[in-house]
Amino acid sequence: MTDLPNGCLAGRVALITGASRGIGAAVAKRFAAEGAQVILTARTVGGLEDVDDQIRKAGHGNATLVPLDLAKGAEIDKLGPAILERFGKLDILVGNAGQLGVLSPLGHIDPPVWERVFAVNVAANWRLIRICEPLLKLSPAGRAIFVTSTVAQGQHPYWGAYAASKAALESMVRTWAGELGQTNIRANLLNPGRTRTRMRAEAFPGEDPLSVKPPEDVAAVMVPMASAEEIRQGEVVGV
Repeated sequence: MTDLPNGCLAGRVALITGASRGIGAAVAKRFAAEGAQVILTARTVGGLEDVDDQIRKAGHGNATLVPLDLAKGAEIDKLGPAILERFGKLDILVGNAGQLGVLSPLGHIDPPVWERVFAVNVAANWRLIRICEPLLKLSPAGRAIFVTSTVAQGQHPYWGAYAASKAALESMVRTWAGELGQTNIRANLLNPGRTRTRMRAEAFPGEDPLSVKPPEDVAAVMVPMASAEEIRQGEVVGV
């Protein structure tokens, strides 16, 4: 895709999940810098407020903050009417929030851990698709981006819950992309690869964080995917 001008997301409304830190926070700040009005969700109120403070201090307006636990599906359903009432549409959906669970043999994973991983990584994104599709259709160029992982492909021992959930996410998004037909919506996945996040630090505690790329590099790749010029559909984009 060709380079886009600064402010290429001006006037666009973006919903970003898992926006209190890591990739979500970086995307929120970058999208705001490109002119988007950002709606940020996460469980951590303090983290959301910190991201909003940084957006304000940079002179990029202010964010709309929605403290939300994505494992509580009924709470997600309330987002649709609220966004419609306040903004009248949604241009960009970024399904970034993710749950690692535990790195363990499959047979040793406790059911509540497995269920929460799937609730956040799969079911929550299905609910977002369900409530956001009508809003994205109100945009002249609706864009949806979901964060996946390399572990969704191939054999990755001890990553069972996370790997299975990301494989399910990829299948779900590809299915949805195929259903969108001639609509104005483009739905794709982003595989950030090795990125400096708290989740990665939990999975690889001995790794030097400076040996992997910062979240800002991922945010830069996501900008063109969120733009009106994006034409890909149902693809996994790597960083």
